[in-house]
Amino acid sequence: MQILKNIFFCLVALLLAAACKRSPETPKSPGAFTAAGAGEDPYTYEEIQESGELIVATISGPDTYFEYQGRGMGLQFAYAEAYAVAEGLRLRVELAQDTLALYEMLRRGDADIAALQLPKTLSEKHGARAAGVTDKQAQTAWAVAVSNNQLAQSLNEWFAHADAPDIKEKADNQIAKRTQVKRHVKAPYISREKGIISIYDDQFKKAAAHVGWDWRLIAAQCYQESGFDANAVSWAGACGLMQLMPATAESVGLPEDKIYSPNENIAAGARYLKRLAANLSDIQSAAERIKFTLACYNAGPGHIADARALARKHGRNDAVWDNVAPYVLGLSQPRFYRDPVVRHGYMIGAETVNYVASVVSRWQSYGGVVSSASPAPAALPSADKPARKPNRFSRPEKVLSPEELMKKE
Repeated sequence: MQILKNIFFCLVALLLAAACKRSPETPKSPGAFTAAGAGEDPYTYEEIQESGELIVATISGPDTYFEYQGRGMGLQFAYAEAYAVAEGLRLRVELAQDTLALYEMLRRGDADIAALQLPKTLSEKHGARAAGVTDKQAQTAWAVAVSNNQLAQSLNEWFAHADAPDIKEKADNQIAKRTQVKRHVKAPYISREKGIISIYDDQFKKAAAHVGWDWRLIAAQCYQESGFDANAVSWAGACGLMQLMPATAESVGLPEDKIYSPNENIAAGARYLKRLAANLSDIQSAAERIKFTLACYNAGPGHIADARALARKHGRNDAVWDNVAPYVLGLSQPRFYRDPVVRHGYMIGAETVNYVASVVSRWQSYGGVVSSASPAPAALPSADKPARKPNRFSRPEKVLSPEELMKKE
């Protein structure tokens, strides 16, 4: 009887171990930073299919993989995504610092595929098998664990029939069109004299009260994002006035069917800004925190954390945007994005630096005071130059301020 009990408990333990393997609840260290001895045996092709998830490891770079506004980009990523789609699998990307770390991740089962053009002789030397995307002229290819014969066969068969030029063209077009937003840009303000920036000013004021910002700063950011077009859509799928990705919108309580609602979209954008700002509480200056929050909104908090880490490493005060901005720019250079303190790899830093500068500049043009983060009065200051005298071509309608509209009613 005792023997049967022991067998029963052993079977239960094995079943529990199998159920826990790769389950979403099981924490997993990111890529090259996994603790020694924490990995498992490589997943077989059947186990990958059963789990529904393909784990691809690579080294971040413009031609391999990087995140841009929540979307994966890069040629090797495009190939990996195409293979995952063909196999009906979810794709997860893990980053490594170097090729040795990639081979170690394969050996320990922390990744199924090393999606990088690795010399075939080097893969053999490190106990891995060349498979999948291959450059015959350079004698390089992706790699899998040497024991993963069926996965290697699947990759080779897929690549033999894949339209590689089409995948590359789509990846190139994605990068070229990354800044495109389908929108009908409205005027940057309705009436400077009346203090009316847009028809959404009341929503901006409510949003600003939630974040603790000047409402004109929210308006300036909204214009930068969508040009005040409530139906704007970016190439990556960001939607509405504040250009929220569906996943981000959902995370701050905005359902997909309301993502184009001006009121709901602006309010959700404010909730996201407040979340980002809360994670920057170590930055004492409210004015500096605004710039970092805008940068995080544009690039994602991970990349900005990397730039701050680089600034600290080089002896700069990482709570000052002007000190960190050069390292945001630097994250497009290998010597910076491959630095050990960097966790999220390559980024197109120039766009984020320009984004912050553009929003702040427009905020100033709306009458905002950058050196102070205290909420500004609702009305804009008078224009520097006098208003044009009316003539026979002037519009007969009078633009009313919110206060005048209330009195009129």
